[in-house]
Amino acid sequence: MTQETVSLRNHWWWRPGWSVGRRFYTWHLTFEGQSDVHRLAAEYRAGLAPLGEALTPIPDRWLHLTMQGIGFVGETKEDDVHAIVAAAGQRLANVPAFDVEIGPAVLDPEAILLHVRPDGPVRAVRDAIRAAIGDVLDEVPERAEGFTPHVSVAYSAGDGQAAPVTQALDGLDLVPAQARISSAELIVLNRDNQMYEWESYAAVPLG
Repeated sequence: MTQETVSLRNHWWWRPGWSVGRRFYTWHLTFEGQSDVHRLAAEYRAGLAPLGEALTPIPDRWLHLTMQGIGFVGETKEDDVHAIVAAAGQRLANVPAFDVEIGPAVLDPEAILLHVRPDGPVRAVRDAIRAAIGDVLDEVPERAEGFTPHVSVAYSAGDGQAAPVTQALDGLDLVPAQARISSAELIVLNRDNQMYEWESYAAVPLG
């Protein structure tokens, strides 16, 4: 756990460009049908339940590993999105499917994160997606650096001290989850309801 986290801040502040009703094209790894990931998330939800409204737990259907954004709907040409999906299909065909271990938890000021290991294959998927975007757009959004593969299980729902969350996590000794990553998903994301929710745009298989 990250000992430097002494206070929490509300994750749900409106970041630049975002507002109710806005939608965003972005690539995620998602976990539909991944029962062991759902098992671990449920165990964290149960263990953190006594903290009440201090945290926003993430339901199974919205568990994700954030990969790479493209741009807001209405600001990104639909033809470009189709071309990016096609380019990603070609590039991800050269990235083999792989297994990862998810957990244990690390406390961030805005979320409870589960690290994903090994991170090399996840980075290879992101690199391929960024290359596919570069095949179509003049500039790839978001920085290549600073990416740390993780799956969040809860977000901070307000500002406050981290100690109660730290104590709750210290009392949990949970077995990490195993997951099989065989595709990357382009989604249309919103955060209207203080949750990252989406519709699937395209699922692109790995090799």
